[in-house]
Amino acid sequence: MYKLSALILFTTLACSGSAVAQPVRKHDDKGAPPFKVLKEGENPPLDANDNFVIGPKYTTAPERTKVKDVPEGKVEQFEIDSKDTKLFNPGIARKVFGKVDPNNPKTLIVETHNIDYKRKIGVYIPPGYKEGTEAPFMVVHDGPGAAGGYKTILDNLIAQKRIPPIVLISIQNGGGDAQGHERGKEYDNMNGDFATYIEDEVLPRVEKNCKVKLTKDPDGRAAMGCSSGGSCALIMAWFRNDLYHRVLTTSGTFVNQAWPFDPKFPDGAWGFHETLIPKEAKKPIRIFIQVGDKDLLNPNVMRDDMHDWVEANHRMAKVLKAKGYEYQYLFCRGAGHGIGNAQSQFLPHAIEWLWKGYAPKQVK
Repeated sequence: MYKLSALILFTTLACSGSAVAQPVRKHDDKGAPPFKVLKEGENPPLDANDNFVIGPKYTTAPERTKVKDVPEGKVEQFEIDSKDTKLFNPGIARKVFGKVDPNNPKTLIVETHNIDYKRKIGVYIPPGYKEGTEAPFMVVHDGPGAAGGYKTILDNLIAQKRIPPIVLISIQNGGGDAQGHERGKEYDNMNGDFATYIEDEVLPRVEKNCKVKLTKDPDGRAAMGCSSGGSCALIMAWFRNDLYHRVLTTSGTFVNQAWPFDPKFPDGAWGFHETLIPKEAKKPIRIFIQVGDKDLLNPNVMRDDMHDWVEANHRMAKVLKAKGYEYQYLFCRGAGHGIGNAQSQFLPHAIEWLWKGYAPKQVK
């Protein structure tokens, strides 16, 4: 494990990347899981559950290019005011980052204040959708941009019948980041609260405003996110497995970002690979994870040895494989936090892999 004892690094946890240069890791560093190194421009096989290295050069996926005569979905957007919801009302924010609790190095002392906020919801509706038809869907965190940003990819994958005609729901966070901010409260805490918020507050509004019917089948529901949005995607599927079975993460924050401290889950999302996945019964979750070789290492004031994104994702791959989960893990060379450059190549593949094996349940 990498440790920084003297230097305090301050950085953003947003998917645009770190403000501070991060150390470059190698796929064969001590403690890393075994990897298969792929050729330039190559993605893993769709039927493989394993660990793969891609990069450092990336080939833009052809599915990102608009193709003539391919039917196009439509994108709609609306807004939710926190004052109109029962959950996460009011929100929270902080003025300063906070200090390590001298009695518990796993958490921070943070002063927060209540806020009202609005969140935009972007919705991609697949081409040819017939009103009243039950549709599979994917929730994407840190929206609303993915609804429009992924439109061409989804149009092409659907036209080629490589994924079902899914609805994509891109949900803006409540603001800020990490401990003491609304985004951190929504994404980093180890409970099913945000999944319940989406179920009770967001999905009914999507159905009403966009005139779609969303499936109740958890196998037809996916959650996707970057950084804390990635850990949130797994948190949703883990704690509300009755709602979600498919997870896609980039630079997943499987570290200790939870706040306020919860003694039931003292390690935050680090607990997924430390205790939860190894010790609990296998859940029906299919998960795609990725990390960059220059991903985050200890980017804040905490010194709990649970803030290394590369190690956290390595550990995730190990326990997922040991437990027999359906998973793929990409180690992306030449990529930092959020691995945006690598996503240009692998994202269509990841979405296709995520939906592999899905079959809508027959209505009796």
